[in-house]
Amino acid sequence: MSTTESTHPSQTRAGHRPSRRMNVTLWVVQALTAAFFLVSAVPKLIAHPSATAVFDKIGFGDWFMYLVGSLELAGAIALLVPLLAGLAGLAFIGLMVGAFITQITVMDGKNAATPVIVAVVVGFIAWGRRGRTTELLSRLLHRRG
Repeated sequence: MSTTESTHPSQTRAGHRPSRRMNVTLWVVQALTAAFFLVSAVPKLIAHPSATAVFDKIGFGDWFMYLVGSLELAGAIALLVPLLAGLAGLAFIGLMVGAFITQITVMDGKNAATPVIVAVVVGFIAWGRRGRTTELLSRLLHRRG
C-alpha cells in the first residue's frame, strides 16, 4: 500500500477519506464553528437578558431557550469528536433551518442571512466528514444485528 492510499480500514470501507489538506481545513472550520456555537449557547444556558428577550419574543418559554442552548453546546462538543462531527453538521443544518424560519416569521428578518451562512458552513463539515458519518451508521447498524 502506498503512502497516498488510505491506511484506515473503516474509512476505506466508508468510501471517503479527505485529503490531508482537506482534513486540516475541516478541523480548522470545525474548531471555529464549535467556538461559535459555544459562544452562542452560553447566554441561553445562563438565561442572559439578551437571550431571554429573544426567546420571549419567540413565545415558547424558557424551556425552549434552554433546549436550544443545550443543543448548541452538545453540537459544539460533537464537532470536536471525529466520529460525530459529520452528524453534528447535519444536526446543525436542521437547527439553522429552524433559526432561519424564526428570523423570517417572528423576528424582523434582518438577521436571516446568519443561519443561512452557518448552514453552509456546517453543511461543508457534514459533506467533508461523510465518510465518518457512514462509519458511525455502519457501527450502529452492526451493533443492532
